[in-house]
Amino acid sequence: MRIGLLTSGGDCPGLNAVIRSAVLHGIKSYGDEFVGFKSGWKGMIEADYIDLTRQDVRGIAREGGTILGTSRTHPYNHPQGGPVKIAQQLKRHDVDAVIAIGGEGTLAGARRLAEDGIPVVGVPKTIDNDLKATDYTFGFDTAISIATDAMDRLRTTGESHHRCMVSEVMGRHVGWIALHSGMAAGAHAILIPEQKVSIDQLCEWVEQVHSRGRSPLVVVAEGFIPENADEALAGKGQEADGRPRLGGIGDFITTLIEERTGIETRNTTLGHIQRGGNPTGYDRVLATRFGIKALDLVHERAWGHMASLRGTEIVKVDLQEALDGLKEVPAERYEEAKILFGR
Repeated sequence: MRIGLLTSGGDCPGLNAVIRSAVLHGIKSYGDEFVGFKSGWKGMIEADYIDLTRQDVRGIAREGGTILGTSRTHPYNHPQGGPVKIAQQLKRHDVDAVIAIGGEGTLAGARRLAEDGIPVVGVPKTIDNDLKATDYTFGFDTAISIATDAMDRLRTTGESHHRCMVSEVMGRHVGWIALHSGMAAGAHAILIPEQKVSIDQLCEWVEQVHSRGRSPLVVVAEGFIPENADEALAGKGQEADGRPRLGGIGDFITTLIEERTGIETRNTTLGHIQRGGNPTGYDRVLATRFGIKALDLVHERAWGHMASLRGTEIVKVDLQEALDGLKEVPAERYEEAKILFGR
């Protein structure tokens, strides 16, 4: 078979490991040929691709980003998109199947294309870990490691100056990054989109810690909705795809803490540093296993399905199951972390 791979949506560490394992498995186990579509769905629609040989993927599992590039192009919104034109393009270039590696938006497009007859399977990717039907997505562990390391550094400078430190992390709709990195760094308060927390309660936690001579650490997800607000702060305009560009909640929380408690408070926004750099060992292994499974799904002709982690096993799941809403932080997980807030 001649198989096309693409990476779409936000980048994250581990994408190259998927590409490598799929290509090597396909060549060695099935005698497949591979092409890589450049810049996500855009490359597939416009037939902008490169050949992928064993030499092209050698050693890339440890590298962050994606050798294919990415974009947020939607396969149905592009002027040349839609299943009929895409099918014609794939046939014209002798591509028998497509492996789409991406998050919610990418996989939603893949599911719709599969329903319209395009031979496509998916690989779940997102640092937010918000996809249902898989326990974890690659990129998440790396983001947690980066955020935790940054918070460890914030705590040392905070302790030196007896300051409260606020760390804003990614998390538009869910708080998995904030929860895991905050717990790992020993945060004294964690604010996530799924849970309402009053400013009075937050300041109480901060003052409890400060009164014991410690430097409080507050972790807040960018999508946290402040008290008496209806939506997250988005003071930075819009993304190219029309979504509000979140950011600013860290500054907002910092100002309120300092005004209400009198405690000197500083804020750091980690931003895209959480997406960058080389993947952790865990993410390299998970991404590699996903790539192998995705290639097997192609040969099963399991169109409209994706690789998924269940426990320690990599299994096949329907894309519809993965896209049935976002995987939010359960209330019991937040209550578990909350036990240590202000302590």
